[in-house]
This record gives sequence, structure tokens and C-alpha cells, in this order.
Amino acid sequence: MYLYLKNIVDFSAFEFDDRLIEGIEFSGYKQATPVQELVVPLVLAGRDVIASAQTGTGKTAAFLLPLINHLLKHPAKQNSISALVIVPTRELAIQIEQYMEGLSYFTNISSIAVYGGGDGNAFVQEKKALSMGADLVVCTPGKMMAHLRMGYVKLDGLRYLVLDEADRMLDMGFFDDIMFIIKHLPSQRQNLLFSATMPAKIRELAKRILYQPVEVNIAISKPNEKITQQAYFVYDEQKIPLILHLLKEKKFKSVLIFCSSKLSVKQLTREMKRCGINADEIHSDLDQERREEVLMHYKSGRLPVLVATDILSRGIDIDNIDLVINFDVPHDGEDYVHRIGRTARAAAEGSAYTLVGNKDQRKFFSIEKLIGNEVPRGLLPIELGKGPEVKVLTDQSTKKRRSFKIKGKNPRGRNK
Repeated sequence: MYLYLKNIVDFSAFEFDDRLIEGIEFSGYKQATPVQELVVPLVLAGRDVIASAQTGTGKTAAFLLPLINHLLKHPAKQNSISALVIVPTRELAIQIEQYMEGLSYFTNISSIAVYGGGDGNAFVQEKKALSMGADLVVCTPGKMMAHLRMGYVKLDGLRYLVLDEADRMLDMGFFDDIMFIIKHLPSQRQNLLFSATMPAKIRELAKRILYQPVEVNIAISKPNEKITQQAYFVYDEQKIPLILHLLKEKKFKSVLIFCSSKLSVKQLTREMKRCGINADEIHSDLDQERREEVLMHYKSGRLPVLVATDILSRGIDIDNIDLVINFDVPHDGEDYVHRIGRTARAAAEGSAYTLVGNKDQRKFFSIEKLIGNEVPRGLLPIELGKGPEVKVLTDQSTKKRRSFKIKGKNPRGRNK
């Protein structure tokens, strides 16, 4: 079943509890997004929902708001967990818990984020909440499995299950972990599944855990029209010099650079620091405390340039990013949309630059086909030399090709 946009103007139309309305105002929410307009009434009505929506469309509030309202009207049993939200990464778990703190500020609803990488004190707090009860628990699959195996998690009173970024969890190999957790849940519960994409494996998962779900689709796989996109076709050795040039050519307040490997993250960050650019990095080699510190500095504006692996491509909600750079071509079109979707949020405009290596041209053309547009080509500065020849299949019916040649000297001494 597919639903389409209605005309709800603000959150008062949902007839939420007054304490929740205060939390909404406290959190700065002004008007429901399309996915919130469609999903919130369904959750309030008790329906199972499978929803897909483009990144940055407000999916988190779409399930938190009705769940908080349910918990206010129907308080949980003592010493039990009422709602469980399963997410792929600790960063997303922390973010949802922060949202929850703001929205539930004027209520007595309790919540906790349960994820790996914490210290002994965090474990003690998690064990206490999971054994003595909490209204809402946000968790990563592996960490929840570890607690469940110790035998003290109270899930017999659970009424709501949310799988957020479900496609990401399956891509990361969490299917068996998710099913292990679900086996410990009561069969009578409301289920909500949120996914940026809707491949066959997600539909198969939905069939196994959802009951007569309503499906909501908000346009996906299309970048925000307010994002100015550019693609630079380069040799690998031109990538770092080009980024340095772009950052010095125009002053950006907040820049997020995605790399496909930790090695690239470290090399690029080191080179930018050497050139006097205030930059830092986030990747899985850093401990949790350091990652949170770097992210806090970036969110506050003290750190203008952040270099990261795909750990930040989804789920991190920062509204003031004005430039996203793909150091490498993303794995597929959906990843491309998610990466550049970190900019042009909250009605702002933004830019997204992608560096297309010689071996990644075919992959990038596939992305262009998915998003339905050819990304404008950027010209390399003359001092960087000539980039590789770019061949684009532009007419599928006649199989004609068009070549782009970037002016300048070829750093490898080739003549194309």
C-alpha cells in the first residue's frame, strides 16, 4: 500500500499529549515533514509500517513522536522495556538518544542508548536499565545480543519494535543478530521498519517480522535539488592537491569529506593539517571517546573540516554542512545520495564534489543513470595538469559516445 502527501501543517494536527508538544517546541521542530505526515498517524493507529525515505527527511521523529505519545498515554509495566529501537551504528544510537532527550524533556519517560565501545561504567548503566526497565532502549545489534546472552534483559513487556536503517544493518551482516533479538521478544507487538532503500532482502525481512504492514514510500534515490553537484575526473595522485585547491579557492564554513578507506582518511587529514587547514578525522581505528570528541567539535563549528569513512554517511544529523566531497566514488547510487545528502539540509543550499578516478568512471556513470542526471563536470586547475579522458555513453539507442578532455598538462606525461 502506498500513501501520498497530505496537508498537515504542524504537529498540533496529531493531537499529541501536551507534554510532548512542549518537547517538540523545545527541540525546535516547526512543521511535519512528508514522512512524518504519513507515518505518525499510522503508528498512532497501531499499524505495522514499512517506510522508505530519502536521507534527511525526518524519519527519526516519525517514529519517536508517536512512540512517546503512546508511552505517555499507556505507561509501561514496572521493571520492563516498552520500546526497542535497533540501529546499525553507535553514532546513530547516540543521535537518536539525543533526539529522545529533547522530545521527552517535559515527561518522565526514560531512555538509554546501548552500544559497544563504552567503558565499565557504561556497562553498569546499561545492565541496570535492561534488567530494571526503561521505557525506550536504542541499541546496536551486537551489544544487545551480548546483554541478552547474560540473561537479565527484561523484554517480556515489550510493545514496540523499530528497525532503523534496516538496509544498512543487512549490508553490515546483522541479519542473524536481528533475528536472534527478535526471538526474545513477545509476538504481540507493533513493528516499524525504516529503510532508505527497499531491495528484495528488506522485503523478505519485513515479511518475517511485520504483520500486515502499511508501506510508505517517499521519493528516494534522488539528490536534493538544492545541492550543487560537480564531478572532477582525476588521476589518483591529483586528488589531494585538488581538494587543497578547492578548500583554498572558496571559504566553506563546514566541510565533510568521505573516503572509502581509513588509509585515505589518514593521508588526506595529515596533508591538510600540514598545509594549515583545520581538519580532523573519524574512522573505526579511533576509540569511542575520541570519535565523540571530534564529532562534537565539528557539530559546534570549532572544526570546519571533517574527513570520515562511510560511518557518517547515514544517520548523523548536522544541518549546517555547506560542502560534501567524495574523495572516492561511492559504492553505488544509494550511497552517493546518502553521502551528498549530508548537505543542503533544513531548507539550506549546499555543494557536493565527487572525485572520479580513472578506474571508477563506469561506476560513476551508473550512479548518474540512477539519479537520472549527468553531474556537471568540473575543470581541473591548470597547475594540477591534465586529467584522464572521460567517455560517457550518452545515447543508449545509438550507442554514441562523447568525450570530455580536461585542459592542462598530464601529470603522468601521457597525451590523450
